[in-house]
Amino acid sequence: MGQLERLLLMAEDELTQYSTDARKKEKLRQKIALSVSRAEQQQIKETLLAEMPTDGLAKLVETQRQTVALPLWGIAGLGLLLGISFMQPVDFLATILGSAGAIAVQKWGWSLQARRLLIDTLEELEQRMKGDRPD
Repeated sequence: MGQLERLLLMAEDELTQYSTDARKKEKLRQKIALSVSRAEQQQIKETLLAEMPTDGLAKLVETQRQTVALPLWGIAGLGLLLGISFMQPVDFLATILGSAGAIAVQKWGWSLQARRLLIDTLEELEQRMKGDRPD
């Protein structure tokens, strides 16, 4: 596992904690400062910035993943309801596709949010390093 994947897993782990964004960044910043050199930090940041999608849908999913996935969950529930009440096996296809789509959107949003947390943390760490340096 490379440094980028390891840092992304650490960022996703921080997302699971119930705390403020500032606290998540602080905890992540401590872990990064101890385990990753400054050159690697810069390289990882550049890689993440290059990989981050910039279109409107990606930004929407990053910030509102549950809202975007909600209609897909509705389709899944409606398919289940109609499949059971009308005994139509074809309606269960909507349940399967809606659930799969909703889960895919949720996972994509989670990944984008972890990447954004990591980018923000690396930028803050870079700013602190520049601020600590005597000129």
